Amino acid sequence: MATEIKVPVLPESVSDAVIATWHKKVGDAVRRDENLVDLETDKVVLEVPAPADGVLKEIKFDSGATVVSQQVIAVIEEGAVAAAPAPAAVEAPKAAAPAAAPAPANTGSSATSQLPPGARFTAETQGINPAEVQGTGRRGAVTKEDLINYASGKTAGIGGGARPEERVPMTRMRKRIAERLMESKNSIAMLTSFNEVNLSEVMKMRKALGEQFEKANGIKLGFMSFFAKAAANALQKYPVINASVDGDDIIYHGYADISVAVSTDKGLVTPVLRNVERMNFAEIEAGIAGFAKQAREGGLKLEDLQGGTFTITNGGTFGSLFSTPIVNPPQSAILGMHAIKERAIVENGQVVAAPMMYIALSYDHRIIDGKDAVLFLVDIKNQLENPSRMLLGM
Repeated sequence: MATEIKVPVLPESVSDAVIATWHKKVGDAVRRDENLVDLETDKVVLEVPAPADGVLKEIKFDSGATVVSQQVIAVIEEGAVAAAPAPAAVEAPKAAAPAAAPAPANTGSSATSQLPPGARFTAETQGINPAEVQGTGRRGAVTKEDLINYASGKTAGIGGGARPEERVPMTRMRKRIAERLMESKNSIAMLTSFNEVNLSEVMKMRKALGEQFEKANGIKLGFMSFFAKAAANALQKYPVINASVDGDDIIYHGYADISVAVSTDKGLVTPVLRNVERMNFAEIEAGIAGFAKQAREGGLKLEDLQGGTFTITNGGTFGSLFSTPIVNPPQSAILGMHAIKERAIVENGQVVAAPMMYIALSYDHRIIDGKDAVLFLVDIKNQLENPSRMLLGM
């Protein structure tokens, strides 16, 4: 019995998908729930599993083709068995061909002696074999400039003095990321405010309670849960930071659905933690860890990426000390975390070393005034420097 393989139902915000990779070819045996093909959308890569055991009878679209929701892309013949490969024909042994005479070696000394004096000096001092250099002079002669460029290429780690280039088309996801960034740049009056946080108390709490937390919840206590919880609390106090613009209206969200930026091989994705204001630290850590695992394995769903009201991104995991994150429309603000560095600060009149982090809030200045942005950042700073306030929702 023939079974059609169709593109899954795509949400309204995703009009089509591109066939990224076929994992089977026509004639291959397939098993139920085995991934047949990857479909790349603007936001995630979808896996299309086989609905039954059988043989892949027909592929209707090659990799790179654009398909739409519920379109038939392949056919499986259920219950069929893949044909065994035909035995290879036995060829009669052939007489060994006489070995070709080896080509004479091209010695560097003979090639160098034929160079003009300036080029010869460069070749000798740089240890270059002119025979390996492509000449640009008259009748292909190797010039001094050719040797200098060749030497520069080797110094830069470019083998053989070559200057390779490769043109690769953007993936569907990368193009969408580029479009969203340009949309943010062109449609939002974006401004960024900065502050710094002393994370001594957070680090003390993690050291004192981290082991017990992990035993009780089966997951480590990281920094992100502190920032997510602090942001959720601050969003309740400053609701305009959690708002979005829709035409001439401002939509205020009474919940904190926080998008958490996760880096993947295909680009940055922002799965959404729903109702963070109601979550405890263990739930936040588990949610973030689950999204990170799904992102690495390509298991994020479209609904995981939709509907956030605020974003947190952590460039510190890659060593970033300072940055201005870009707002993710239709959201109106994004919080940027950075690397933790020991710096000298004045505390109670004494200079001490403390684990400090710069934090940044980029926001849509059309609806968020500088005062609200600064107070929001100060509130997060105060919570992180006094974690007990955060636990009490203060």
